[in-house]
Amino acid sequence: MKTAARIPTQRTPDRRYGPLLGLVIGHAVSLTGNMLTIIALPLYVLAETGSAAATGLVAAFATAPMVIGGAFGGVVVDRIGYRRASVVADLVSGVTIAAVPLLDRTVGLPFWALLALVFATGLLDTPGQSARIALLPEAAAAAGVPIERAVALFEATSRGSRLVGAPVAGLLVAAFGALTVLALDAVTFVVSAAVVAVLVPRGLRPAAEPEAGTGPDADAVRPGYWREFTDGVRFLLREPLLRLIVLMVLFTNLIDAAKGTVLLPVVADRELGGATAFGLLAGAMGGGALAGSLVFGAIGHRLPRRPTYVIAFLIAGGPPHLALAAGLPLPTLLAITLVAGFAAGAINPMIGAIELERVPVGMRARVFGVIGAGCWAAMPLGSIGAGLAVNAFGTTATLVVSGCCYLLLSLMPLLGGPWRDMTRPSPARPAPVPEPAP
Repeated sequence: MKTAARIPTQRTPDRRYGPLLGLVIGHAVSLTGNMLTIIALPLYVLAETGSAAATGLVAAFATAPMVIGGAFGGVVVDRIGYRRASVVADLVSGVTIAAVPLLDRTVGLPFWALLALVFATGLLDTPGQSARIALLPEAAAAAGVPIERAVALFEATSRGSRLVGAPVAGLLVAAFGALTVLALDAVTFVVSAAVVAVLVPRGLRPAAEPEAGTGPDADAVRPGYWREFTDGVRFLLREPLLRLIVLMVLFTNLIDAAKGTVLLPVVADRELGGATAFGLLAGAMGGGALAGSLVFGAIGHRLPRRPTYVIAFLIAGGPPHLALAAGLPLPTLLAITLVAGFAAGAINPMIGAIELERVPVGMRARVFGVIGAGCWAAMPLGSIGAGLAVNAFGTTATLVVSGCCYLLLSLMPLLGGPWRDMTRPSPARPAPVPEPAP
């Protein structure tokens, strides 16, 4: 199997922590804002329409652009530069999400306009995240941090954002209303853009990434957009392990989207007391995952990847669904969710390290974008399907089926084959760089 050259992680005498801190802080602020919207938006739609199906439709319009932007925005990110792409993506998303409360409070917000704004907000979200991730190896090398630890730290910020953002959003929605929380989300996008612009220097880029727009023949020497896009797709299709990871996460994300955007809000609203319970459960997942990511960052490089991956999925996925279906009291649900989150905290750092080990430097954004699009492609269907299933069969039956399916999907890596290649590359010799596509 052809893999990318091993990313240097050796310590340097002159460490610079600013770029890594800028990426981590900017990522944390941006994702905290996302959590505000994840909590506020479905509760706003439920309050306005009272319909689980409408809530699922809005969630689908929120996740579909993440797939589209991830698939087609990666090439643009590779072209204009990772730092610039991160800043622009956050600024544009801030404007579109701010329009939701602004229109609602002034001229009115019809349902179709809400769908359009939600779609526009998510369109640049994935490219912005891909841009920050693509700069992570260079920022980690500048700080003298091993790549697996840097990825775990980056993932811990995502989990920490859920920990902080979800319960705070639930309390804010209960106190001030969903529209106020959406306005606050717009502010977080601006703050994230400012942090990255200030702390991440313009000169921080992969060696293979030319400065955007430099040189009189810059456009002439680059292949066309569609050629670069197909190169990213072709690379993923030629990597059996990455293909299997995308396939597995595609279906688990479908189930997660059903739970997070429809099933959990409905259960919280109808059985657990509303926004506060929703925020606490989402926060428990984030808090457990934050702890799991930090623990993995400390010891993950010593753990066997495939068994750890399977065990993490088994604990993280099915049990929360089945616990919700059983109608357990909120304190018990919080405990189960906390343990599930702890296990989930190891999953994304493992996947992220594997991607960074295998994807060539000059193709990071486009390949990460294709991977993200593949992983998220079914999430809109999960949201819509969950809304329809709740109306047709009830919440409990939907949760039981989704939980059992999640448990079965968690066993996929035990089938062997390319899953055996999850082992780390040997430090004794760098892996060969993949040949360019003909």
